[in-house]
Amino acid sequence: MTIILMLFYAFIAVVCVQIIYYLSFLFSFGVKKAEAQLKKHIPISLIICAKNEADNLKKNIPLILNQDYSNFEIVLVNDSSFDNSLEIMEEFASKHNSIKLVDVKISEAFWGNKKYSLTLGIKASKNDYLVFTDADCTPNSDQWLSQLTSHFSNEKSIILGYGAYAKKKFSILNKLIRFETVMTALQYFSYAKMGIPYMGVGRNLAYKKNVFFDNCGFNSHMSIKSGDDDLFINEVSNTSNTALCYTKESFTISEPKTSFKSWILQKRRHISTSKHYKSKHKVLLGLFYTTQLLFWILGISLLITKFSWPLVVSLIALKYVIQWISFGFTAKKFKETDLLLLMPILEILLITFHLSIFIVNLISKPKHWK
Repeated sequence: MTIILMLFYAFIAVVCVQIIYYLSFLFSFGVKKAEAQLKKHIPISLIICAKNEADNLKKNIPLILNQDYSNFEIVLVNDSSFDNSLEIMEEFASKHNSIKLVDVKISEAFWGNKKYSLTLGIKASKNDYLVFTDADCTPNSDQWLSQLTSHFSNEKSIILGYGAYAKKKFSILNKLIRFETVMTALQYFSYAKMGIPYMGVGRNLAYKKNVFFDNCGFNSHMSIKSGDDDLFINEVSNTSNTALCYTKESFTISEPKTSFKSWILQKRRHISTSKHYKSKHKVLLGLFYTTQLLFWILGISLLITKFSWPLVVSLIALKYVIQWISFGFTAKKFKETDLLLLMPILEILLITFHLSIFIVNLISKPKHWK
C-alpha cells in the first residue's frame, strides 16, 4: 500500500469522525429552540470580580441595577486594581444599599489569582443563589437575571449561560473571536444537553452556593491561575444538576480584544486549563480538535497530489455541508449569522492559532489572570 493511499484512507476516517461529531453531538443543540421558564425572582447574589475596570464599571453597573428583578444584591470585588476601580465601586455602593464591596489587597501567595478574589466575594455574599459575570459584560436586556435564574430548581443547581462578544466592523480578529465563541458554545451546550457537561463561561454563569462549598471551592486547582469557570464546572457538573439558558434576553455582551497580542495572551490562559479536565472530556474534545487539524493537513496534501481529487473534494464538501448546517442553526440562535460565509477561513485561522498557543504553553505557562 502506497503512502498516498494510506493518507487517503486516513482522510476518509477523519471526515467520518468529524461527521459523527456533528451529527451525534453538535447538531442536536443547533436545532433545539430556546425555552423560557417561569420567572422565580429568588434571592440572588451577583458577583463581579474586577481588576482595573473603571470605565466598564461606570458603563455596566447602572444596567445591572436596572434589571427587572425584585430581590438581588451586587457583590463588587476589587481585585487589587491600580486604576480608580475601587473609587467607582465605593461611589456606587454609597448610593445603593444593594451593593456590597469587597476590597482584595495584594497578596504574594495569591497574586494574579482571580479564584482567591472570587472566593472572598462568594463568602461575603448573603444569598444561596449566585450569579457571575465580568465587569466588561453588558446584559443583553433587563430580563437577563430573571431569564438565567428561572432555570434553578430542586434538581438544577448549575446554570450555563451564553456570553457573546460585541461586533466590530472590518475586523478579522473580531470575527475570529466571535467564531471561536460560537463554536465553543456549540460544544459545551451540546455536551451538556447530552448529559456530559464539561465547562461554562464566567461571563454568564450561575450556581447555588452549596455547590461551591461542598466542592471546597477552587481548592483542587487554586494553584492554576485560570479556570474559575471551566475547571470548576468540569468538577461539579453532572447529568442531573446542570441546566442551559440561551434565550437572547439572557445573553451578556463583552468587549472583545482589539489586538492579536492581547487575544493570544487571553487564549493562552484559557487553553492551559483544558489539560486538567476529566479524562472523558479530554478524549472527546481532543479527538475533535485533532481530526479538525488532520482534516486540513490531509485534505490539502491530497489535493496537491491530485489523488482521487473528485472524491476528496466531495468528502470536503460533505463535511462542510453538515458543519454549515450545525453551525448555522447555532449562529442564528446566537445572532452571529454574518460568520457563516467565512467559516472555512476562520476555522483554518483558529486551528493554526490554537496549535501555536498549545506549543507555546508547553514552553512557558501564563502567569496571572489579567
